Amino acid sequence: MSDPTNPDVPDFQNRDPNSPGFWDERFGQQFTPWDQAGVPETFKTFVASQNARNVLIPGCGSAYEALYLAELGWPVRAIDFSAGAVEAARAQLGAHAGVVEEADFFAYAPPFSPDWIYERAFLCALPKNRWPDYATRMAALLKPGALLAGFFFIGSTPKGPPFGIERGELDALLTPHFELIEDREVSGSIAVFAGRERWLTWRRI
Repeated sequence: MSDPTNPDVPDFQNRDPNSPGFWDERFGQQFTPWDQAGVPETFKTFVASQNARNVLIPGCGSAYEALYLAELGWPVRAIDFSAGAVEAARAQLGAHAGVVEEADFFAYAPPFSPDWIYERAFLCALPKNRWPDYATRMAALLKPGALLAGFFFIGSTPKGPPFGIERGELDALLTPHFELIEDREVSGSIAVFAGRERWLTWRRI
């Protein structure tokens, strides 16, 4: 089913973002408007402020940040439930392709206790009815003091993905398990996220 309002959007059959096939189609047709094709400067700045730690990246897509961390010697595991995404990630990670796994975040047991889970276009890929599952799973995976940090897509959207979240909704979702310790404006966002991203760092309580 194509989008008559935008002729640049390919003809997709799968309309369910809860399905790996939804994302496989988009990677297969190289339609990935959420892909920055590089590592954001805000991410690099955050990494430079931290000591090396165990990092989990759910919904990793092409996993540029995983390559960046692996080349710095950080322990990192990047996962995606889309085989197409994993194939793309492994292709560009080269010698570090082993840090990428095909897995469902909500059932995944990482090989280490994460000290930081990196959020980038994962929450906003999930329909609203999955947001409570996101918060519960993040809280279960992160021990007290560990971080959930990254880019959050703020402001509701009529449809998605990306599924934007109002700031009050996000706070209500995470504050039972986390305290917000950093809130930064973001520059250099790609078009689909421009003006709507904030870098937030949440610490598990």
